[in-house]
Amino acid sequence: MEINLIRKNNKFNFEAQNPSGQTVELDAKPEIGGEGKGFRPMEMLLVGLGGCSGIDVVNVLTKQKEPLNDVKINIKATRKDEEVPPIFDVINIHFDLYGALNVQKVERALALTFEKYCSVSNILERSATLNFTYEIHQ
Repeated sequence: MEINLIRKNNKFNFEAQNPSGQTVELDAKPEIGGEGKGFRPMEMLLVGLGGCSGIDVVNVLTKQKEPLNDVKINIKATRKDEEVPPIFDVINIHFDLYGALNVQKVERALALTFEKYCSVSNILERSATLNFTYEIHQ
């Protein structure tokens, strides 16, 4: 895996590119001169968590032949502001799942995601409390 970053201005705005050519912009917080031109690095960690766990949940439910029509993910996190660096303290991730889904299969998919498959959650739970919830919408 390789990611390349280039600086886009004379401040803190960077563009990251993966080997396939997709890009994402990053920027610092306004308090130190960021200009709101991209995600902040800690936000990118939460994006990674949402993407990783979302992909794994969809994959497991698909293998279980569950009729998943859509999924929306909301992540809220707090940081240990008194520490330097201020790492995440608690991360709450909520899944809104759409379809006529079996509760036991959803719970199994979420358990497998967070206990076995999602490498991002595995890394983050080493320093933060990770909580997940879900709601099924028929």
